[in-house]
Amino acid sequence: MNYDSNFPGRIGPTFRESRPWTPEPLRAPGGAPDVIFLVLDDVGFSDLGCFGSEIHTPNMDRLAAGGAQYTNFHVTSMCSPTRACLVTGRNAHSVGMGTIAEWAGGYPSYRGHISQRAATVAEMLREHAYATLAVGKWHLTPMNEVTPAGPFHNWPLGRGFDRWYGFHGAFTDQWNPELFVDNHAIEPVLPKDYHLSEDLVDRAIDLVKNHAASAAQRPYFLYLAMGACHWPHHVPQKVIAKYRGNYAAGWDAVREQRAARQRAMGVVPANTVLPPRNPGVLAWEDLADEDRAFAERSQELYAGFLDHTDQQIGRLLAHLEASGRMENTLIVLLSDNGASPEGGPLGVVSLNARKHIYHGPESREERTAAIPKLGGPRTYPHYAQGWAQLSNTPLKWYKMNTYGGGVRSPLIVHWPRGIRQSGVRTQYHHVIDVLPTILDLLGKEAPSIYKGVEQVPVQGVSMRYTFAHPQAPTRKITQHFELTGDRAIWHRGWKAVVKHEQGADFANDAWELYHLDEDFSESHNVAQEQPQKLKELVDLWWTEAREYGVLPLDDRKWGRETGAPPEARPDRYRFVPGLDRIDRINAPDMTDRSFTVTADVEIPQVNAEGVLLAFGSALAGFVLFLREGHAVHEYVYSDEVRYIVRTPQPLAAGRHTIRHAFVRGQSGGAVSSLYVDDVLVDSCLVHRTWPNRAVQSGLTCGRDSGSPVGTGYDVPFAFSGTLHEVIVELAPSVGAPSGAAEAALMEE
Repeated sequence: MNYDSNFPGRIGPTFRESRPWTPEPLRAPGGAPDVIFLVLDDVGFSDLGCFGSEIHTPNMDRLAAGGAQYTNFHVTSMCSPTRACLVTGRNAHSVGMGTIAEWAGGYPSYRGHISQRAATVAEMLREHAYATLAVGKWHLTPMNEVTPAGPFHNWPLGRGFDRWYGFHGAFTDQWNPELFVDNHAIEPVLPKDYHLSEDLVDRAIDLVKNHAASAAQRPYFLYLAMGACHWPHHVPQKVIAKYRGNYAAGWDAVREQRAARQRAMGVVPANTVLPPRNPGVLAWEDLADEDRAFAERSQELYAGFLDHTDQQIGRLLAHLEASGRMENTLIVLLSDNGASPEGGPLGVVSLNARKHIYHGPESREERTAAIPKLGGPRTYPHYAQGWAQLSNTPLKWYKMNTYGGGVRSPLIVHWPRGIRQSGVRTQYHHVIDVLPTILDLLGKEAPSIYKGVEQVPVQGVSMRYTFAHPQAPTRKITQHFELTGDRAIWHRGWKAVVKHEQGADFANDAWELYHLDEDFSESHNVAQEQPQKLKELVDLWWTEAREYGVLPLDDRKWGRETGAPPEARPDRYRFVPGLDRIDRINAPDMTDRSFTVTADVEIPQVNAEGVLLAFGSALAGFVLFLREGHAVHEYVYSDEVRYIVRTPQPLAAGRHTIRHAFVRGQSGGAVSSLYVDDVLVDSCLVHRTWPNRAVQSGLTCGRDSGSPVGTGYDVPFAFSGTLHEVIVELAPSVGAPSGAAEAALMEE
């Protein structure tokens, strides 16, 4: 039987009567460049030096000076949709990524992953002999698939990449990231001076270096998606110090300075108006002195974070130049959306616990006390909305909105062999236009069928014409936008836009109209003067929405996710040492529930210590562990607020059952009780608790990882005895005290 039905050779009794055949190896098109997508996160339109900023970004500025700098380039207003557009060349809703992966729902536009009907740039380029390498943030996998068991078809290696080193989800701790290699989680022992941005560029250089050593004749595609500058703003202190005092004038004055610089540089038209402060942004002069001090340091952090990122990009560029491949390397550098307003009016020390959402804002005293350590590993900071508006100068609104502040992005394209005339490009383009540009310069078309699946046509327009003709009219005609009910449409220089209030009737939304060709910053709403033009654009938006799968409109965020039905999620979990880290979204959901953690252990004769079960980080979580023979449980509400129960005496050698019971009361607090061999040994009242979503790190058994949850040990602090198993059992949402001591505490 011929097991290869497509074998065109001949098979005889021996090789003398046979004719061998070997398929031709894949060959890249002649002169095909190496391609690098370099994606920044939450970086505003004006943040790079070449776009008007005072922040030191010489390496990115150098790319702009030697390439094409686009000032009329647009993205979606949130990360996952932009990334889906970038890697597929289709609109986000058309490929199932109408919002971030965490907010997936039960409609084709909101699957939380890229449809198999949309081959990615990695899948396409691999068909043309490219090596495909991914480093950094992915955020295109449904979070319920981020498990040690997968499924993996929506991970990077399932979507065309040969290698991946990075992280899932929207963000990660820059000092203690939760990392993955290919299809599995890893927990490296990190050096004391570790920073994720440095690590990602190290890995990118290693992958490129290894590719060149083994297949120098083949081009590569590198997708390098930095964690910067998404919060948490984690920055080495020496870089923060560089910006000390630079922002004492406040966001109002610095924004005016940036706008003036942009006009002088030609980044924006000379007649561009600087809009007033966004609603909710306080006048700098109205802030209390303590609030100014914290806000000032927060922006020093952000500036340092971007500066530090630029330094890492510089290391990558230096490697490309030293390798001799820079001349024929096409680098596309962009941000995924506008600057983030999530830090609120004053900024926060620790957005990771989201206490400002669940339990009200941090106090002035908390913020002031945190200034010396801000940006370090025991903080999770974000700057104030006033600085976010500065980042988006001269535009209105932010990330998650469809005004310019959310969707206009800096874009730099650098290709020495292919872009001979450097300088500013003002043609209107969108992130879906990047992939068609790559295919155009290779002389290839996107497949109509990929791996037997009929494909959604690529919807973008090639930007290649702008390389040789900087002043050419734009070839783009129409582009729609939508995110959680905010909508906009651009058509031949005009833009209609609406900011939707969550829960309001969509039919009552008040659309605005701007002539972007004459009003760069969307400052002059001409809806009343041009009602017919507004109607034309709104009608066109609905046409586009139907054609590209935007509907149904849905303004829910977390509320839209369908998830597993309650009966499908277990109430009992069994963990053993050696398991991979469990992502926080897939860990047992203890939100508003009583639960127990029971460990079956054998205590050694000496040095009984180590973690039995850990969930979260030093900023929010819990851990059950032994130290100097004592069993200890810490419930971490914040870095400063911890609820600790422990055994008064060291445990005797031998086999024991250590159980921690967390019993919630009707008022929102809980009782934390520790048992050894069913004997209550300690209890305390927990006044405030967090939901699972407030925790930004996962669950490990037999060890801790990342930022240590408990006090007095260093990770991994693996258990020194024998840990047979840890059982987590969840009770109904609110429990009754189970014993007299617990009842007394709850009564207190």
